[in-house]
Amino acid sequence: MTVTPVGPGFSTTAEALRLRDWQLGPGQPMLVLDLFSGEDFHLIVDDRADVHVSSKDGRFYLGWFPSGRPGTDGVAWKIAVTGTAKVPGYHLSFDTETPADIVAAAVARVLETSHRV
Repeated sequence: MTVTPVGPGFSTTAEALRLRDWQLGPGQPMLVLDLFSGEDFHLIVDDRADVHVSSKDGRFYLGWFPSGRPGTDGVAWKIAVTGTAKVPGYHLSFDTETPADIVAAAVARVLETSHRV
């Protein structure tokens, strides 16, 4: 069934307007943490059970804060890449309800863009 507007607007189908099922909830953090090898990264679990991963050169950082990062409003994941003298770095944050699959995809892409020099 196609719905045709009487005036300005758009046309669509009833099928296109049906609700979708979206992945929700934090999921399994190991999907993210399993992306790191001991060969290239340091992993530290602190006294709050927060997990910190850094590259051996110190330019990449990932923090997982299961109860939320202290001093923030619900940040559970923090990714940071330090820049150079010529190019600034960047950082990403995800809240406590972001599915780990989504965070893992972002981390995997960041790791794919790195290479040894």
